[in-house]
Amino acid sequence: MTSTAPTPVKPLSYTPMTIERAERALRCSPFLLPLFTAMMGQSVALQTIAHTFGVEHHYTQRPIAELTAERALLWLIQVGVLRREVDGQGITDSFRLTPLGRQLIEKWQNQGAWSSPSWWDRLHNFLTRWLQWLS
Repeated sequence: MTSTAPTPVKPLSYTPMTIERAERALRCSPFLLPLFTAMMGQSVALQTIAHTFGVEHHYTQRPIAELTAERALLWLIQVGVLRREVDGQGITDSFRLTPLGRQLIEKWQNQGAWSSPSWWDRLHNFLTRWLQWLS
């Protein structure tokens, strides 16, 4: 009888362009680091992110509408940072980090925060998002 030792899991590697786009999308989003820190351990429901709940949980600096929050979260899904939570009945209104998102948030947790986006970052993120929307 042969025994096989478990193979160590290698972390996923991403292209520099993928990481740069994901970092820019996170920095330009209306969300704060505590939201993504919470998503490391559990899924977070849209209702706890939108309106005054987001401010109360330190997920946003100001209240944002549910539709605005959902659109921003969907953009973070497209760049590979988040995924929608699925239960036995299908897709839910909760979100969780992907391995790429986890990698970025762990990096920023060690640094304490991410830098504010420049006007170029905001423009680049807007154009990238707009071009994705046209596709």
